[in-house]
Amino acid sequence: MPSRLPKPLRSFYFLGGLFFVVWMFFLDSNDLISRFRMSAKLNSLENEKEFYQEKIAEVQKDRDELFGTRESLEKFAREKYLMKKETEDVFIVVED
Repeated sequence: MPSRLPKPLRSFYFLGGLFFVVWMFFLDSNDLISRFRMSAKLNSLENEKEFYQEKIAEVQKDRDELFGTRESLEKFAREKYLMKKETEDVFIVVED
């Protein structure tokens, strides 16, 4: 009784290789879907890293400004925390 499949497709090595490919692409813990998810998460985390590095640089600049001279400390307090002397009035100008 002849089989309808060609002889190379009935080979033990072909079936073993096919099983291996199916296992690696779909069933393994490192399958393609997991790889794509991990790649997307990596990109997201790299973007977050850039954001936080920019924030760290900004805070470092503010820190250097804060611990500088007395004039820079006063300027920092006035701009960031809207502090003023008792005899002064503060006007906040909001630009559109």
